[in-house]
Amino acid sequence: MSAPAAATLSPGVLARRRRRRALRRFARDYARHRAGLVGLAALVAITVLALTAPWFVEPAHLTITGAPGDPYEPPSRAFPLGTDNFGRSVLDLVVWGARVSLTVGFLATAVSVSLGTLVGVTAGHFGSSGGLAGRITSSVLMRVTDWFLVLPTLVLAVALAAVLPRGTGTIIVAIGLTVWPPTARLVRAQTLAVEARPFVERARALGGGHVHVMSWHVLPNVMPVVLAQTTLLVATSIIAESTLAFLGMGDPATISWGGVLEAARTAGAVSAGIWWYMVPPGLAIAVVALSFTLCGRALEAVLNPREAR
Repeated sequence: MSAPAAATLSPGVLARRRRRRALRRFARDYARHRAGLVGLAALVAITVLALTAPWFVEPAHLTITGAPGDPYEPPSRAFPLGTDNFGRSVLDLVVWGARVSLTVGFLATAVSVSLGTLVGVTAGHFGSSGGLAGRITSSVLMRVTDWFLVLPTLVLAVALAAVLPRGTGTIIVAIGLTVWPPTARLVRAQTLAVEARPFVERARALGGGHVHVMSWHVLPNVMPVVLAQTTLLVATSIIAESTLAFLGMGDPATISWGGVLEAARTAGAVSAGIWWYMVPPGLAIAVVALSFTLCGRALEAVLNPREAR
């Protein structure tokens, strides 16, 4: 056999071909969901807008002393979304606030999904193959998960944000530590299903330890569920961040969508009828949350084998 033919049949080349085919199949299946495509397009546009905000938004115009307009100017050519009570452009505030809101949403979701996946995989694995000690460990982890699950998420997040130093990092930790239980429950159920498959039993028979089985056999097979859950949790995290900022738990020096809403409420924009101060950030939150939800539902339909059939 020639060298090129041998290289073509090498395990590395075959693995790369399988990955490319899987990616093409995934893209083709995802493209069938129009709602998911709409959500993805909206998220890409908003993310690009947030990343390029420093190119067309002057940071000095976001300060109270550098406000370019007069207070409460209605929408006009100069200020498409009007100005706030200090004369700052509401459009600039919304665009700049996307940076903080999206960052908090992604990082808080990373904390939540990591914690939920760790608890879910550990509880599912030891619950099915860890003997008496494993079943006790699994039971303890699930009881802790249930305890967090029944607590009001917003109340717990507000309590954490109140006792920790005020700042964006505190908001990320508060959200991440309160929205992980559903992920843990979902991952545990998927782990139990994977643990019952023959290839996991063969791995144990060949001497695979707990860490090996969880890392190389269980975790890769639960990642599709984790990915879909991640997409849905980002929307939840962004709404939670906006809620905490609206309640005054965020950093007042940081511009976010929830912070803009809180500033509008404090300034009396509702009673004064200054709709352009409150509606744009609220719509931004709704659009991003809906877009992530649409993407998550599309991913669920693509990655769930029962939906595929």
